Formats: sequence, C-alpha cells, structure tokens
Amino acid sequence: MALLIRRGTVFGPHPLGVRDVFIAGGRIEAIAPPGAIETRGLDVDVIEAEGKSVLPGLIDPHVHILGGGGEGGPATRAPEIGVEDIAGSGVTTVIGCLGTDGVTRHMASLLAKARALEIEGVSTWLFAGSYELPVRTITGSVRSDLALIDKIVGAGEIALSDHRSSQPTFEDIAKLAAECRVGGMLGGKAGVLHIHLGDGARGFAYLWRLMKETEIPPGQIVPTHANRSRRLLDEAVEYVRAGGFADLTAGIDPEEDRDDDVSVETAVRLALERGAPLARFTVSSDANGSMPRFDASGALIGLTIATQRTLLLKFRSLVRRGILGLDQAAALFAANPAGIYKLPGKGVLEPGADADLIVFDAGLELTDVIARGRQLMRGGRLLVRGTFAHPAD
Repeated sequence: MALLIRRGTVFGPHPLGVRDVFIAGGRIEAIAPPGAIETRGLDVDVIEAEGKSVLPGLIDPHVHILGGGGEGGPATRAPEIGVEDIAGSGVTTVIGCLGTDGVTRHMASLLAKARALEIEGVSTWLFAGSYELPVRTITGSVRSDLALIDKIVGAGEIALSDHRSSQPTFEDIAKLAAECRVGGMLGGKAGVLHIHLGDGARGFAYLWRLMKETEIPPGQIVPTHANRSRRLLDEAVEYVRAGGFADLTAGIDPEEDRDDDVSVETAVRLALERGAPLARFTVSSDANGSMPRFDASGALIGLTIATQRTLLLKFRSLVRRGILGLDQAAALFAANPAGIYKLPGKGVLEPGADADLIVFDAGLELTDVIARGRQLMRGGRLLVRGTFAHPAD
C-alpha cells in the first residue's frame, strides 16, 4: 500500500516548508505542495501531519546489535538489541559493531543479527572487527570483506589509547587504514576505519600522524567517544578543524555528564564556538554496549549499559535548548552519517531516496516512524516488535 503524509513541515534535512510526501515501493516518489499529488484510484494510507515536522529517520553509526561488554566476566555480557528499541527511538538505520569481546561474539553472528533486523524493519550495515588486532573478519581480510560482503562499510571499533586495546603500533594502524581505503574503493564503500578512543594520554596521537605522515584521506578515519573527556574533546575539535571527522557518544543520562564525559550539548556548542564544521561530526548511542568504570589501577568498579533511546533524547535536547535548529539536528543525526559512511538512499528526504522518515509533534514528541516505506510507529504507538519479544501488555 502507498502512503501519503499530508501537510507536514518537511526538513530534508534542509527546510522545504509545508509539503505532502508520497511513498510507494519503499521509496519517496514525490514531495510537493499540499494537494498537488494526485492519488485518485490508488490504495493509499494517509498520515495527517499538519502542525508536525517530518524529518529523515535517525541514523545510529555505532550500535552493539549483538550486545557488547563482558569486561566483568560472562554475566556482564550485554544483551542483543531489539527492533522495538531501535524503531521506538526514531532510528531507521544502524551500523553494528562487536566491541571489546571478539572471542564469544563473532562476525558471522553479527551479520546474521543485521539480516534479522532488516527483516524486522530497519536498515543495517556493519564494521568488521572488534577492539583488537588482527581484525576479526568474515572472508579473511578487511579488504575482501569490504569488496565482497554487502553490509561491511569499514573496520571497527578498533581500540586505541585504552588499557583494553591490543596495543597496536602506529604502523599497524596505518596498514589497517590502507586496507580500509583500498577495500572501500574495490567495494564501492566508504571503507571507514572506526576508532575507539579511550582515556589514555595518547589521545589522537596516531590519528594526527596518519593525517600528517600518510596519503590516506582524513575522511577514511572516524574516531568515536570523542566527548569522553574535555581534554579529548578539545583535541577532537582541533582535529575536525584540520579536516578530520569525529563521533560523539550520546551517553546514558540526557541531562548530566557521566564522570569526566562531556555532554553532546556542550560538545556541539564548543564545536560551533570554535568554528569546527558540524558536517564532520556524527552522534551515536553506543547502544547495548556496556559502559564500564575502572579505577586508577584498571580494576572494574561499575558497569551500566547504553541504550538506543539516548540518541533521540540528545536530538530533542539540542533542539529544545536552541543549540540547533531542526534542519541542523537532522543533518547531524541523519545526513552526516549517511554521507560519511556512503549509505545509499539514506539521510535525506527527496524523490528516489529510501522512505525513512520520522514525524514529531509540536512538542517534539515522536509520533510516527516509517522505514523503507513500512510504518513502524503510528500516532505514537509502536507497531513493530522483534520475533521473540514479549507481547505488549
């Protein structure tokens, strides 16, 4: 069945004004002034969106779809994510990764989970590997994974400046970045090297050297957790100003910083004040990854789990506080990751693009979620649930 969203204020992410959006076959077929789209004789479902905002579905470029963690032993392995958690947060596309544990979690399982989420309603891509080197792959190398496996868009999250990393040398990282570069070219992919930055003193040291000492374009590397501390964020802002990219982690609490972390709101304000282009930033949830706390000796002293919903909370907070307009937030949370990771048909609302849309009411409450033309939320009611999810109360 075709779908018509009527009289919504559309951000694609650029402001398009009040428009009707016509969806068929999983794609956007037309965006036009109200009443200009002729649907007589067609079987069309209608969403009345007058007074509401219509935006691209959010893209989360760092999600532990199999669950992450395990730093405190088997009982601390985080659970897999459910499609209802993703869709209920306004997210229509995720990029999955393994994280710390490349022993009990595997690339084949990650790929199977990604395909399951696709069947259940959302779009998925993946990073090859985990924290460690050598990189865990499907085909035997990052280059061939990128060339041959449709869902692989890069390698990551590879840990640097962290006591949990495999302590790779600069030469190891340079070679891996080159593998990503050439594999991406062969596969028509972004070929991104996605770097987990810990709170160690080295910070961006390897990334600055890659920028200065190799021919690999800065866009080939995206470090994450750049707002882990003010020290790291200051370096991230300068790195972005020099032509690099950075990913901010949404965190657990929508209002308060955790330990030494810097909130996304503060990070975005700082980037704007210092003239770092927002087009080179993304925001991710780290959903279903564990968020451990260690003392000075490296002993685990606490552990919580990240949730998908933090992405939506940060989106709303940035807009409600007047830090970003809806168009700027839509770019940061949708168009930017779609462009950086070369996700075809994603991150924009235009004819021919995938029909991934979210609708907010005047209070920025999420009312509708559409992914590849399929309604996952309607009128604030979630319509999709995972295959083995418990029935709704």
